[in-house]
Amino acid sequence: QVELVESGGGLVQAGGSLTLSCAASGRIFSINSMGWYRQAPGRERELVATFTRGGSTNYADSMKSRFTISRDNAENTVYLQMNSLKPEDTAVYYCNALIQSSVSSYSARNYWGQGTQVTVSS
Repeated sequence: QVELVESGGGLVQAGGSLTLSCAASGRIFSINSMGWYRQAPGRERELVATFTRGGSTNYADSMKSRFTISRDNAENTVYLQMNSLKPEDTAVYYCNALIQSSVSSYSARNYWGQGTQVTVSS
């Protein structure tokens, strides 16, 4: 079994910064992709930024200039540096990862963290 544990959310004023982290633990052979999604009240969950297994990144266009995703492969951890935060960035931020538990690609499973609340005040 795999667990994703997020941290770093909180309350920040508009224009401020926060860094989220997500650590994966458990039976991990390889991490095929890992990154962040968010869900604001009354809205669908949306992509923020992800890493693919090859190391390329994928960002939502609206966040590309303000958010930066990074990772520590040795620690199975990804980070999301969020700058110039706006009230509309208020949401629950979820870590997501596609993880193989063995050499077989059929062992890949999609996992979600419990979510961390980010609130940006105006």
